[in-house]
Amino acid sequence: MAQLLVVEDNPDILHLIWTQMRARGHQVLGAASGPEALAAVELWGPPQVAVLDVAMPSMDGLELLQQLRATTGMQELPAIFLSARVDRETVEAAHRLGAAYLAKPFMEEILYAAIEAALTSGYEGIWTAIEAAKHRPPSP
Repeated sequence: MAQLLVVEDNPDILHLIWTQMRARGHQVLGAASGPEALAAVELWGPPQVAVLDVAMPSMDGLELLQQLRATTGMQELPAIFLSARVDRETVEAAHRLGAAYLAKPFMEEILYAAIEAALTSGYEGIWTAIEAAKHRPPSP
């Protein structure tokens, strides 16, 4: 069981990810904004993986990841961005931060594979896991 930080300003998507990852045995800190996420991490401690929306009011996910890494002292905090915004500039910015990028809508199996890979093998393993999950039949 790992501690995940999920930050998503859409309450339905936040609830969906929270529910799916809890069902798979993870502890999930959910937040609807960057400032709320920083407060949750201060209270509950640093996560092992961050799953972040990119486009959020007051602080985007890219800025949030930079602040999380600075405040938690975890320069290598594995992160997975989820976003409907799939422009080259944003995706490249995420990759420069050493984070994976999944487009919304996303498949639960692919997100779960990315999280598990981040926990075991970091950024490089995420891409291998994502590709493998794309070719696996969905679980029942």
